Amino acid sequence: MKAMIRNMLGAAAIGAVAFGANAATDTEKADKANYNAAVAKADADYKVAKEACNAKQGNDKDVCLKQAQANRDKVQADAKATRKSTDAVASARDTKMEAQYKVAKERCDSLSGDAKDACVKQAKAQYGQ
Repeated sequence: MKAMIRNMLGAAAIGAVAFGANAATDTEKADKANYNAAVAKADADYKVAKEACNAKQGNDKDVCLKQAQANRDKVQADAKATRKSTDAVASARDTKMEAQYKVAKERCDSLSGDAKDACVKQAKAQYGQ
């Protein structure tokens, strides 16, 4: 009975990790798409603002162009910061998973034979190795 419960809990944990890894990949793709969309929108807005500046002359035109560039740079910097933050979170998640895998694998060292093989196999599956 205990073995069956242990196996069910192990299967549930493996499923949760697999779901989390898949969700992380989808999140990374979405973050990249959001970054690319933000940069593209910033560039498009800059072009429109730049065209609007052509109607002005002298210092007013220079100020208008600098403001358009500043707005584009701000949006791009925000998008880059958001993406780097997401990358940092993903890196931290991967580091944690690797550390947990090493602990689980070390626990298997006290076993031998088929039990050890099964333990290592479960650790690999659970932590995406």
